[in-house]
Amino acid sequence: MAIERIKPTDFTRTPAAPAAKPDFGTAMIPKERYTSAEYMRLEWERMWTKVWLLGCRTDDIPNPGDYHVTTIGKEEIILVRQKDMSVRGFYNVCLHRGNRIMVGEGNATSFKCQYHFWEYGLDGAFENIPDLETFPQGAPPCKGLREVKCDSWNSFVWFSLDPEAEPLLDYLAPLPEHLEPYHFERMVKVADMTVEWDCNWKTSVDAFNESYHVQGIHPELLYFIEDKDVQIDCYGRHNRYLVPFSTISHRVEETTEIPHLIKHAMKEAGMNPADFDGRVTEVRKALQAFKRKHGPEMGLDYSDLNDDQLTDDYHYNIFPNLTLNTHADDLMLFRQRPHPTDPNKMFFDLFIFKLLKKDEPRPKKPRHEQFRHGEKSLGLVLDQDAYNLPGVQAGMNSDSFGGLWIGDQELRIRHFHHVLESYVGS
Repeated sequence: MAIERIKPTDFTRTPAAPAAKPDFGTAMIPKERYTSAEYMRLEWERMWTKVWLLGCRTDDIPNPGDYHVTTIGKEEIILVRQKDMSVRGFYNVCLHRGNRIMVGEGNATSFKCQYHFWEYGLDGAFENIPDLETFPQGAPPCKGLREVKCDSWNSFVWFSLDPEAEPLLDYLAPLPEHLEPYHFERMVKVADMTVEWDCNWKTSVDAFNESYHVQGIHPELLYFIEDKDVQIDCYGRHNRYLVPFSTISHRVEETTEIPHLIKHAMKEAGMNPADFDGRVTEVRKALQAFKRKHGPEMGLDYSDLNDDQLTDDYHYNIFPNLTLNTHADDLMLFRQRPHPTDPNKMFFDLFIFKLLKKDEPRPKKPRHEQFRHGEKSLGLVLDQDAYNLPGVQAGMNSDSFGGLWIGDQELRIRHFHHVLESYVGS
């Protein structure tokens, strides 16, 4: 049974029409992009230092003096709220002898290196250099911490290591139009974790850029999503696919009993599965209608979303390393960061944001947790992905493997590599 999607005449603020299908050819994608230390070096020089990157949430640093230290590769960046409520970013490096200055996040009136007490203002300028008269050459001529470009959009703080980086909104285009109707600023953070995985960062990006693998390692999801009739759209640097939820895959037989994951989605919306009199494949549209009707009385404003967005996963990749599982009631965001020295390792950041119902108490901000794969569960589906990825990485290091053999269901992977090549080269 074909998936019924919104019609061109239906309301939508987020563009829903299919984009033109690009032709990226059928060539094998070289494995060296995932395993080579030299390619890793080129990525750093030509790509990581040129793009815009997500640093933190704006409400991580709501007040003047609030700061958050974020890491990309070998660099640490301090993001700090200024007295005028703007946000600025600085390399977390003392200009005396290179010590890291700040750790984690907090509030400060200045940044003081704990090695020799060199001190910098929130604007990065030198405030105090003890015994400055003993430096015949004077203070470093740069006047303070080296600054990085910084901007905010859609409740997140972004930075770029490139002083000549284009404006953030130009870099993100056309996705602001797609994502602003979700109003991420209304959502609260409920999970904040970092896991070290034994794979290249792109191995992880690839895993979430296709639904072809669902039949293999997520069989339970075949009774909750359609994994093949998926709309794939490529836009400049970025891409997405639209995955129907609260339905069943064409790969399985329709059951008379509503599968438990679909029942859970109905109950979360306040819809009693026992009251539903229809086929399993009709639940998705019924759930959309229910949420449209009853959302406001629960304090949930869906007015900027189209009907499909009330159930489906509008799933975006913001190049290079952000995966957004975007839903009406929540955002599951993955940030995939490279290891500073080893192409066979990475850091997987998981952030979950939730839209609160009326009178639902605002949860306490979650404490950031960091651990290695296997030390703590990320939930069944992500655990399945995490278990699989080290084997993928090990196999790519085999002499018997030449590269990735990509099919049409993996168009987003080809698009991602097309963009990567525009920075790094082939």
